[in-house]
Amino acid sequence: MLRHAIKRLFVSIPVLLGVLFIGFMLMQVVPTDPATVLAGPTASAADIEAIRESMGLNEPVIVQFGIYLSRVLQGDLGRSMISNSSVVDELANTIGPTIELMCASLIWAIPLGIMFGTLAAVRRGKISDRIIMAASVAGVSMPIFWFGLMLIQYVGFKWQFLPFQGRAGPLWTLEGIRHIILPAITLGGVFVGPVARMTRTSLLEVLSSDFVRTARAKGVSERVIVLKHALRNSLIPVVTLVGLQIGFLLGGAVVTETMFAWPGVGRLAVGAIVSADYALSQGAILVLAISFIAVNIIVDLLYAVLDPRLRVS
Repeated sequence: MLRHAIKRLFVSIPVLLGVLFIGFMLMQVVPTDPATVLAGPTASAADIEAIRESMGLNEPVIVQFGIYLSRVLQGDLGRSMISNSSVVDELANTIGPTIELMCASLIWAIPLGIMFGTLAAVRRGKISDRIIMAASVAGVSMPIFWFGLMLIQYVGFKWQFLPFQGRAGPLWTLEGIRHIILPAITLGGVFVGPVARMTRTSLLEVLSSDFVRTARAKGVSERVIVLKHALRNSLIPVVTLVGLQIGFLLGGAVVTETMFAWPGVGRLAVGAIVSADYALSQGAILVLAISFIAVNIIVDLLYAVLDPRLRVS
């Protein structure tokens, strides 16, 4: 398993380099000149040109990317042009809140989706199955920003049940929990439907297998068959979907953090791109790319935990 993880890590290096290059190239088409932003509105043309020269912006784009990549390999992500602080420090202050939001959204969405999918598979064709599948389709089709705005409008603003702006503290405090509920529901709400649909499809396939029929013939109760035998064997496609959907959640976190003023990496990336803060934008892209790659490696390792046959291969 360790050798497989190391192999996947090496395979992911070209992917990470490709993401960095694409992100770097996209920042080149931003109409704002970073030298102009850094120099200020009263700077002369000579001052702006001197800043461009010091930043290496007059070099060809491929040379600029090579310089940036060499600095990244040394652990130097540069300094923010807006706050003049280290990009590493800026990212370190926002990674924690983003991880909190991701965990808070997944900790309820995944079990709920698996529970609904299992219930739909066990009661296939009945009214509860149809209701769950209809709700799942609605959840998949629902834009994350619309769901978040509805929660802000009614739960936060009209009824004033929960706060909807900012982060009041870590999750082990009462105010921290109250402030994260609405962002976590928004981000995890669009996650329940796909997990429920995949769980239902996979579990129905496993329930028609020979070993399930054998267990039934031996008199094993249906509850034990579903929960102990069939469900575990049906979770590999679900784990695959979860890994892919977490990548979607990283993108959704950008929208959610912006709407709820959550001080995470996504909100930082939006502010950096709007401000044409090159170094900070590229640092945020790097963190999001590494997070997505790490999640996929973890998913690959979970395959071996769920299916021992994969450990041999």
